Formats: sequence, C-alpha cells, structure tokens
Amino acid sequence: MKNSIQTSHQPLPDLIARFKVKRGLFRTEKVEAKVYALDQHTCIFKTDKLFNPGDTLLLDLVMTMPFENVDASALSALITERKKHCSNFFYLVDFIDFGSRSANATQNRLERICRILTKKQSLRSRRNRATAGLKQSA
Repeated sequence: MKNSIQTSHQPLPDLIARFKVKRGLFRTEKVEAKVYALDQHTCIFKTDKLFNPGDTLLLDLVMTMPFENVDASALSALITERKKHCSNFFYLVDFIDFGSRSANATQNRLERICRILTKKQSLRSRRNRATAGLKQSA
C-alpha cells in the first residue's frame, strides 16, 4: 500500500475497525468504521470522527466469518494522514509497537486477516468476471 490515501470506492468485505473515542472526563464512545485498505503495516478506514495526524488509536480489526470471527485486538495505530470526503474522513494509520510477545500474536492474527482478505477479493473478482461473461453471452 502506498503512503498516501488512495481508496477504492468499496470497503473491504466483512471487515470493520473498532475503537473508542473519549467524550468528556468519564464517557467514551464506541466507534465502528469501515476499512477500505489493509496490509500488515497500514490501514485506511473511514469515519465521521475527527482526528489529527500524529494522534494514536487503540483499535481492533474484526472480520466477520460464517463460523467464527477473526480479529486482531488492541492494535496501536498512528494516524499519518487525513483526507476529507463529504462529511466523513479517510484516515491512513500505521501500526506500531509489534515488539513484545503478545504483540507478535496480534501480528500473526493481522497477517491471517490479510490472507483471508486476499482470498475473498480474488474469489469476488473471479465471480464478477464470470457473471460479466454470462451477461455478455446472453
């Protein structure tokens, strides 16, 4: 993924980012954001919450699967870029702090999510090509 916000028009299938935003001294708000790009080092998601480059988030990536969801929890993410789109913002974040043992397990789960996404996107593009071929021959 490039170090700039360039997104597809569609979010990644079955993947969301969850994080908490402080709202006052004793209140936090749980936020779910659609993910538009992901690799082992960076992520792009879209939300209406306002953050600045240099802010850090603790986020969870959750992929919905038929039998058991796959997640990578407590990822430390540094916001490196923000791009306004209508009333929302796209954020490019870099994952940080993969040095400890527990972080290594989280890194493995993140890699698993990336592998599953690659397979899902490959299957989806083959399915789209097959249906396009059927429409043309009809």
